[in-house]
Amino acid sequence: MNTVKDICGKIRGGMLREMWEEIRWIYGYARRYWAAMIFYTALGLVSALFSIFFSLISRDMVDIVTGHKSGELLETFALMIGCAVGNLLLTQMTNYASSWISIRVDNEIKAEIFSKILAADWEPLSNYHTGDLLTRWNTDVSNLSSGVLNFIPNMVIYVFRFLLAFFIVVYHDASFAVFALLGIPVTMLMSRVTMRRMRNNNKRSAEMNARMNGFNQEAFSNIQTIKAFDLCSGCAGKLKGLQREYLDMKMEFQRMTMLTSVIMGLTGFLVSYSSYGWGIYRVWSGVISYGTMTMFLGLSSALTGALNNLINLVPTGINLTTSARRIMELLELPAEDYDGEEEAEKFLEKNREEGVSLRMSAVRYAYQNGHEVLRDLSLEAHPHEVVALVGASGEGKTTLLRLLLALLHPQAGRTLLCAGDGRTGRTLALTPAARRFFSYVPQGNTMFSGTIADNMRDVKPDASEEEIREALRQACAWEFVSALPQGMDTVIRERGVGLSEGQAQRLSIARALLRRAPILLLDEATSALDPETEGRVLQNIMRDTYPRTCILVTHRLLPLQICSRVYHLEEKRCRALPREEIEQMMRTAPALA
Repeated sequence: MNTVKDICGKIRGGMLREMWEEIRWIYGYARRYWAAMIFYTALGLVSALFSIFFSLISRDMVDIVTGHKSGELLETFALMIGCAVGNLLLTQMTNYASSWISIRVDNEIKAEIFSKILAADWEPLSNYHTGDLLTRWNTDVSNLSSGVLNFIPNMVIYVFRFLLAFFIVVYHDASFAVFALLGIPVTMLMSRVTMRRMRNNNKRSAEMNARMNGFNQEAFSNIQTIKAFDLCSGCAGKLKGLQREYLDMKMEFQRMTMLTSVIMGLTGFLVSYSSYGWGIYRVWSGVISYGTMTMFLGLSSALTGALNNLINLVPTGINLTTSARRIMELLELPAEDYDGEEEAEKFLEKNREEGVSLRMSAVRYAYQNGHEVLRDLSLEAHPHEVVALVGASGEGKTTLLRLLLALLHPQAGRTLLCAGDGRTGRTLALTPAARRFFSYVPQGNTMFSGTIADNMRDVKPDASEEEIREALRQACAWEFVSALPQGMDTVIRERGVGLSEGQAQRLSIARALLRRAPILLLDEATSALDPETEGRVLQNIMRDTYPRTCILVTHRLLPLQICSRVYHLEEKRCRALPREEIEQMMRTAPALA
């Protein structure tokens, strides 16, 4: 028995420590909005005063009507109406101010969290499903922003309501306070019993929401594939399975909530009817008037309501801390290091005219799961060169490009940018700050919703129409763009719907060329082009007077004819292929394996 108690104590202690860390983290956001919180709290306190004042006027009104008190009936009635109207207007003002402040705080926190997520190190961030990231950013951040604004002010307002009502009750007849507080022990006990289960349920609910959102996001993004493989019924079945799991989880918690609600409801009835019976007895005994009894019954409800509101802050706080923990997990991911931005910008400006070379030496990389992809890799590429990376799928070509973009970081070796042809000795380490040196065309369709011109200006906001046309010409895209009814103002739908894969690839290449970065990375970027168009695109890149260094990942043989060097990745290593071997390969194989 003692062992079980010790284990429960440790679990409870661990939960409380975790919640305390989350509360401290939430406080870091809350203190930024202290002015908004004070304003919201002030409105709530004034509203509480109006409610109490209305109870006092109601007492006087009843006593005047029943003859227990002399006074001006019309004047008292006017005060009652004025108090009710004032409270109504104040409530609307509070709702309006609360909405304005809440949306503003929500937007600010979401923008900040969004920026921090984007700045997180890529590899650990990639372990999170897109649906999970969206759930955390949208639902959990909204819970956080709402809690930051409302939790502490509501606690102050409810405590003020309770104390004010309690003081007036005690002032007039302390015996009523006993009945009004009958429900406190039961309420406190129920909150203690349900707190842990609420926290566990909130975690499970958030995880389940993330799974469902992730499934829906993937399904909607891949409708074409689902239809092509006739997977509609299978996907619908998977969704129903997730929904059943979600329903079972919710109903399990709902049963506990239902039992809790019944106990709390019965307790409320006990308090209300006890107060009502005691009030009748005190009136019958001649101790209090009808008006005072009416006031006591109203204040008894106010006391019970304020207490219940305070107790209901417990699940609200648990939901808030659960969301905070899920956001903290993302923000605790290591952030990318942009400290070298100024140095990188100077290096770029100094070498823009002569271009920049790439050099990798003795590079080793293994993913966090321990899987080694590259070992002792060395290569180089210089301005006005197209360097090809070839090899079987899974040999690490895309991983190598991610190393160049500093999305991944090698465990050994060096990756450097070198001024000009690399002979000057001026170098710059490859870090996230050096991404300004790169234009990148990844595999797949990477076009965004919007016009063609909007997509182009994503990488160069101040690009003129002539600059965009020139980039489209270099990528052999102008011929089909100019034929469109709206030309560059043609709207592209999500994931480039309405374009062929080849057209989307050419637009992606044009966008990369428009940026005029010193280094161009093409990851199977011409795979959907016919051989003639592919050759024209690569020839245009080679003939461009801009001192661009180009690295091309390909499985096709045609581009190798114009490449300055070809590196073959095999068994985690990289070697430069002699020209004779390339020519022999082109004679004997239609494509690279």
